[in-house]
Amino acid sequence: MATLTKVAIAGAGGRMGRTLIELIQDQKNIALCGGFDHPDSPTIGSDLGLNAGVAEIGIPIEPNITAIKGEYDVLIDFSLPESTLANIAFCREARKRMVIGTTGFADHRSIIEDAGSDIAIVFAPNMSVGVNLCFKLAELAAEALGDDFDVEVIEAHHRNKIDAPSGTALKLGEIVAAKLDRDLASNAIYGREGHTGVRERKTIGFETIRAGDIVGDHTVLFAGAGERIEITHRASSRRTFAVGALRAATWIMNRKGGIYDMQDVLNLC
Repeated sequence: MATLTKVAIAGAGGRMGRTLIELIQDQKNIALCGGFDHPDSPTIGSDLGLNAGVAEIGIPIEPNITAIKGEYDVLIDFSLPESTLANIAFCREARKRMVIGTTGFADHRSIIEDAGSDIAIVFAPNMSVGVNLCFKLAELAAEALGDDFDVEVIEAHHRNKIDAPSGTALKLGEIVAAKLDRDLASNAIYGREGHTGVRERKTIGFETIRAGDIVGDHTVLFAGAGERIEITHRASSRRTFAVGALRAATWIMNRKGGIYDMQDVLNLC
């Protein structure tokens, strides 16, 4: 018999939070035990299920993580960096596992890595199964093509996304740079304008689009003499990220500590 995974959701009143709550209703091995949002959110106090457009479940959206009364094993967090960092501190003290899909951490990744000494965390810029397969394909392509091909990463998201490039785009760049033995920090170019001169051989370029309600498009382009290879993933629904996050939540139940990503969850390492 499968182990029941009890989860709580950060940002429960937001789009990803509502999608996760909706999907959990169809899961036999996952139970929703609580959720919270920013204290100023108009969703505070409303029922988790009703707010997500499903049946009433009798659990209100709380104003912070400390207010959750139900017992849970895993916190799923798709919020903002400052909120996630506070949630990490709480979960580390309470010995709660985490699945983190928040992006835009800048210089705070060391805090997440340090927390892995006490709790198990799946930390991934993109929870989509398809995107994580693309990570693996990008690694294989970089290894096969080497320095004979120029590399560009193109990403597009909705108008409300506040960080750029996306965490997924940066992850693609990191994977390719590592396989090509390049330092991404010194070789990345974020957009181009004016008289840029001839392209430096080891450059890895990033182009960002913010428009409309685009859920998430990513392409890593390898361009050589007379040919090019494009590895592309397009998400048409946030459900793909939620499905991956729930898969990660059940997977991490067998881990007591450490930092993992979706490559570990999907056995693509």
